[in-house]
Amino acid sequence: MPLPFDGAISSYFKTKAPADIRTQIEQSDKDDILCPSYPHRKRLGRKEYEKTYAALQVELVKMQAHIKSCGTRVAIVFEGRDAAGKGGTIKRFRENLNPRGARIVALAKPTDLERSQWYFQRYIAQLPSAGELIFFDRSWYNRGVVEKVFGFCTNAERERFFHQVTGVEDALVEDGVQLIKFWLNVGRGEQLRRFMARESDPLKQWKLSSIDVEGLAKWDEYTRAIKETLERSHTEAAPWTILRSDDKRRARLAAIRHVLCQVDYAEKDHKILKDQDNTICGGLEIWNA
Repeated sequence: MPLPFDGAISSYFKTKAPADIRTQIEQSDKDDILCPSYPHRKRLGRKEYEKTYAALQVELVKMQAHIKSCGTRVAIVFEGRDAAGKGGTIKRFRENLNPRGARIVALAKPTDLERSQWYFQRYIAQLPSAGELIFFDRSWYNRGVVEKVFGFCTNAERERFFHQVTGVEDALVEDGVQLIKFWLNVGRGEQLRRFMARESDPLKQWKLSSIDVEGLAKWDEYTRAIKETLERSHTEAAPWTILRSDDKRRARLAAIRHVLCQVDYAEKDHKILKDQDNTICGGLEIWNA
């Protein structure tokens, strides 16, 4: 089976990737953490992960039952670098939830009609009704990062976005929507390793896009756009939570714990929620550590 994009990702690794990134990948074992600043050198063991994961799943089911009975509206935004684990984390949230009350929103690129509308309009239509938990797999923050990096919007359109986004989110929160925003960050070496794994796996090749391929050489541009976006949209009403996801297992547990701590629900088991790792799940100070 031919490689997607004619093997552009493996070609980038061999000929264009920074030397230190190439060395990180070549000299690592599969359980090694590549990012030098990540606070753990090995990923979390499967036995410990599965034990904690099972306990947190019970809490998620209790949370959803409470949301439904009380008519609570919860919207969780998952943003982050490509291959940071957004989709996989959402999948673990929903594994044992009733899908009729826990919906994923993953919008395609806007149509001509949607491009003629207010930028936020197609996202507003997807917000939760009473008793719903909505997962945004990417969101209105496309304009802050991807559209900036690839020139899909003008500087004026992006400035208008920043001028409006905090007011929009303030209005949602004031109206009773519980809004939780995650930014998943991953090191450059780990991102490239995941891309190459997808390229070689026929079952995961569908995850790759031309944006992924072209974005490999735009790491610094992404970094600048991310930094500005986080700083300009981090507010008291709708703060960002940074999730360092070089270890997918730790990141998934941390994300679930954070949401369970933020949402009120009956019979909460505080013991299973207390062991949050603040070095991988925290405020803006850890986003590019």
